[in-house]
Amino acid sequence: MAATQFTRHEPLGHVVFITAAAAIGGFLFGYDSSVINGAVVGIQRHFGAGSFEIGFVVAIALLGSAVGAWAGGGLADRWGRTRSMQVAALLFAVSSIGQMLPFGIWDLAGWRVMAGFAIGMASVLGPAYIAEVAPPAYRGRLGSFQQLAIVLGIAVSQLVNYVIARLAGGAVNNLLGPLQAWQWMLGACVVPALLYLVFALSIPESPRYLIMSGRTRRAREVLAEVEGGDVDLDARISEIQHVLRTERVPGLRDLRGKALGLLPIVWIGIILSVFQQLVGINVIFYYSTVLWQSVGVNQSDSLLISFSSSIINIIGTFIAISLVDKIGRRPLLMIGSAGMAISLGTAAWAFSAARTANGAVSLPDPQGPVALVAANAFVLFFALSWGVVVWVLLGEMFPNRIRAAALGVAAAAQWIANWAITVSFPPLGAWNLSLTYAGYALCAAVSFLFVAKWVKETKGRKLEEMG
Repeated sequence: MAATQFTRHEPLGHVVFITAAAAIGGFLFGYDSSVINGAVVGIQRHFGAGSFEIGFVVAIALLGSAVGAWAGGGLADRWGRTRSMQVAALLFAVSSIGQMLPFGIWDLAGWRVMAGFAIGMASVLGPAYIAEVAPPAYRGRLGSFQQLAIVLGIAVSQLVNYVIARLAGGAVNNLLGPLQAWQWMLGACVVPALLYLVFALSIPESPRYLIMSGRTRRAREVLAEVEGGDVDLDARISEIQHVLRTERVPGLRDLRGKALGLLPIVWIGIILSVFQQLVGINVIFYYSTVLWQSVGVNQSDSLLISFSSSIINIIGTFIAISLVDKIGRRPLLMIGSAGMAISLGTAAWAFSAARTANGAVSLPDPQGPVALVAANAFVLFFALSWGVVVWVLLGEMFPNRIRAAALGVAAAAQWIANWAITVSFPPLGAWNLSLTYAGYALCAAVSFLFVAKWVKETKGRKLEEMG
């Protein structure tokens, strides 16, 4: 068989290709979840929506994401990893067209639920597939493709929003051909969605799923493609078959403990997930154009600021990837918490100086530049710490016997917290923007104390040592 002629190093390029193809789901995760940022003002003005309605429409996708993440693992086991990716790609494409051409704000909300379900599926399908096809020696680095793809998706969505707004004359409610600019922003996601579909149709199925479904011959071919012909394929197949025969899928009953019904380690995972959202990071990615316009920045410039924040997010992610195995998880989280608390507190002070003259809101000097620097410093400190490290910890900190179930509960808690922050920001920001940011700063400060007291270092420890 030709595939068995690979040496150990020859399949690496192929593995990188199929890993990157699977990570397009992560790109869509980031793109589709943050593209709403540029369209919020346009939606609000087009439909005459109030702060509660607009918060509901933005946040409703997150409830769809929670359901999609919960269902994604079961669908992947029933249909296969690549077939499930194809379904997610179609949901992304259809929901993008629906969001581009809504009849009213409530059917727009329905299309966003569909998009959220696809986002939730992508959040579990990509990491699962990558872990199952990546050779052990490269699994950590290839696994980071998913998070990198997410932050790239966020950045590209902000760049596309800026370009579309500029083509429409700088205002998102201006017509660009037959549609308003905000409609093109929401519809543009159909392009990467169709690209995802093409790649999902071309990459091989996971060897683990192939063995699970009785297609051992095809599993052998895929293992030869991704791990090389000098690997003992019979031994690898026997190993996977043994794991499939002996592993037991953990359930919620395995998480029970005396501490308010759950094991202490499960509560630590849940609280870490919730703090990741309570600092308000997704306010930046979902509402930053509204935020900057509320303090006097014009629409076009606010979209450019959002794009620059996304670039800073990418830089911070690379910093985290380079440091997490060098200085450890706890120090990086504590550095991030301290930096976020200071930058959010500074932003709260700056926003308190906002003033209205002749119906126009503005920030005076030096508060205007200070607010911009503080907001971007917040994004940087989050990206180099909590943005990456929480996911690393959630994959490491739980004992083997409960890892899957505990991770599912913690991820669900994160989606719910994300929804709560997202739906509450428009009314809170309209009431008092400065106090809202002060509340996020307080959460960042408390997260520092929580990590110092309760989170144990996992750097260098084997997964089997977690308990």
